[in-house]
Amino acid sequence: MAPRSRRRRHKKPLSSVAPVVVTPPTLVTPTPLALSKPGPSIDTLGFFSLENNVPGLSQLILQKLNMKSYEEYKLVLDGGTPVSGFGYRCLQEMFQKMEDTFRFCAHCRALPSGLSDSRVLRHCKRCRNVYYCGPECQRSDWPAHRKVCQELRLVAVDRLMEWLLVTGDFVPPSGPWSWPPEAVQGWDTWFSMRCLQLDATLDAVLSSQAMTTLWANVGQPRPDPDVLQGSLKRLLTDALSRPLTLGFGLQALGINVGKVGGSTVHVVGASHAETFLTRPGDYDELGYMFPGHLGFHIIMVGVDVAADFSQSPSASLLEPGTVQLSGHRGLYHDFWEEQVETGQIPHPDLVVAFHPGFHASADLMEAWLPTLLLLRDYEIPTVITVYSHQELAASLQILVDLDTHITAYGANPFASLKPEQVYSNPNKQPVYCSAYYIMFLGSSCQLDKRQLEDKVDDGV
Repeated sequence: MAPRSRRRRHKKPLSSVAPVVVTPPTLVTPTPLALSKPGPSIDTLGFFSLENNVPGLSQLILQKLNMKSYEEYKLVLDGGTPVSGFGYRCLQEMFQKMEDTFRFCAHCRALPSGLSDSRVLRHCKRCRNVYYCGPECQRSDWPAHRKVCQELRLVAVDRLMEWLLVTGDFVPPSGPWSWPPEAVQGWDTWFSMRCLQLDATLDAVLSSQAMTTLWANVGQPRPDPDVLQGSLKRLLTDALSRPLTLGFGLQALGINVGKVGGSTVHVVGASHAETFLTRPGDYDELGYMFPGHLGFHIIMVGVDVAADFSQSPSASLLEPGTVQLSGHRGLYHDFWEEQVETGQIPHPDLVVAFHPGFHASADLMEAWLPTLLLLRDYEIPTVITVYSHQELAASLQILVDLDTHITAYGANPFASLKPEQVYSNPNKQPVYCSAYYIMFLGSSCQLDKRQLEDKVDDGV
């Protein structure tokens, strides 16, 4: 943690922070403060928040997963073995029970167990994604549902097609970039660069036995090839969004990736989203983004890092051209004291937080505050991503209130193109992972002080 003499509390209480947009800075081109045990978990808070919108939904999910408690659910996410009858006899049962977890009335929030014998939940025939307990609820809900129906149709296809990523039957194209990195400014140019390789990959997946098996077991008609191809492309952007966002941050902040010993990136607040089922080669695209780099060590740090992903980070020199992944379960400021300040791990060249969520909960903000102050006071180049413009505005205001020096923010050129549905509020506008970014470096007050010292030194 930062020395006490350098640690400053924010000027006003967090409850007074309002979600308003601050004046844009110059864009860069391309739970208490001292916690003795892991603080609030965004995974846990997210799971139990389901009850706020749909009472009983969390228990329905556990039931369909053949689990007895949230602890058992969390154990599976952590890579452990559940003690009850988790698992399915066949793919058809798995897909059916997965779909059953979405079965509640989008208007009145009724679950199947709360319906009379004469009523049954039926999905919208357009999107096949939201359910209603009867025509009255569907008619009443249409003004809200019509705004998102088309996007939710994509969501319904993507959540089934994602199985191919889990099984490894769909592997995104990879290999050295044929274009210079500065020419790849976003997904349009990335797709153009990978065009031939991507077409061959998609054709192979569409004609594979795995695709046939998938749609033979989901209990729905197989969509047209262009629909399936569009889904694969969206899933591809979702899989590659994180490594390419890291690369975007390294480029935009002007970080030298050619230094001897390689570069270190810390992903803070990492959860199962970053670590569950993550494979060693999943971040290779970051390496291809920087030809000639001398190695990247990416360390995932967070209380929700999957247990089977956690490995002791190594301080040994990286092999040039390689990307190494490791994890650490715990709070970042504790990791800093135990690993970084003791010299076991080098200082990070970049810190990234994917969807930290500190704007949404006082408990999460309390848990994040020591890390935010640490990153500010040690002047660590930092990138934060958020889901929406509303989250961007709220997060910016909090960071401004903490006197961080925001160097850039805006739409992320490598945001995921896969729409994310709000599970318990299905007609809320879908969002996209890492849709916006914020970059900050040090403190605005420290920079002002330096400018004053420079003027004094110059005799002004």
